Amino acid sequence: MWTFVIRSVLQRLVLLVVISILAHSVVHLAPGEPSQVDPSNPRLKPEDIARIREAFRLDEPIHLQYAYWIHDLFTGELKSFRDDQPVLPKIWRRFLNSLPLFVCATLIVWTLAFPTGIAAAVRRGRAFDRGSTFLAYAMISTPGFFLAYVLILWVVDTFNVPVIGMRTFGMDAGSPVNYWMDRLWHLVIPSAISALGGIAVLSRYVRSQMLEVVGQDYVRTARAKGVAEDAVIYRHALRNALLPFVTMFGFLIPGLIGGSVIFETIFAWPGLGRLGYDAILGRDFPVILTLNFIAAVLTLAGTLVSDVLYAVVDPRIRYD
Repeated sequence: MWTFVIRSVLQRLVLLVVISILAHSVVHLAPGEPSQVDPSNPRLKPEDIARIREAFRLDEPIHLQYAYWIHDLFTGELKSFRDDQPVLPKIWRRFLNSLPLFVCATLIVWTLAFPTGIAAAVRRGRAFDRGSTFLAYAMISTPGFFLAYVLILWVVDTFNVPVIGMRTFGMDAGSPVNYWMDRLWHLVIPSAISALGGIAVLSRYVRSQMLEVVGQDYVRTARAKGVAEDAVIYRHALRNALLPFVTMFGFLIPGLIGGSVIFETIFAWPGLGRLGYDAILGRDFPVILTLNFIAAVLTLAGTLVSDVLYAVVDPRIRYD
């Protein structure tokens, strides 16, 4: 196992270097650069553009720009083109904002999708299965941003409470209990809305996998031996149906970087998704490349975690 892990880590390090080179080349070869964000500005003269290019090292060859970026990234000297602030602290602050939203939405999805999918598979063709299928397809078909706007209007009109942002303005001066209740209120609503689509899709996958497993011979044998139905479903069938979801679990990790640009924008949530979106609009190369690099690291780490979890879930798999 350890030999496999070490070999996989080394392979992923090489792949990470290749990804960083490709990402850097694509970003810098795309049309436009920071000095051209506002070409209509009459105060921006050609000598000003040349000065900006020199300050940002955009006049250097692309391989030297890559070397400068890697050096500044790992030494902590990388700064944003837009506000001249260090990139890593800026990303860390946004990461702390996105983390609760990501964790809450993920817990909602995985907590509700599995019981719903399992119950639908066990009750195949019954009212619960048909109802959950209808609701799942309805949630998949309905745009998330539409539901978000409808919920915002309904909550504000019914309860007359704010739902935009991470907290209500002026709540910092209140009691700690009211402060944290307000933070929880602002967290639950965008998390629940962003989780609806995930619940619908994942519950369909769980139902499909469970239907394939419950018809297997070993499940019928367990029932014939008099094993309790709950043990048959959760100990025998579910464990063998989990293998495809190990891969999905590994790809949850890079989702922390991407987040949800749409929901973060609708709810004015200052997370990583909005940071990346604003960086793309402003052609802030250091922020774009650093977010891409971190996303690549998390993706490769997620695939490694999935490979290791395969052996935990399925005893037939060994990495000797």
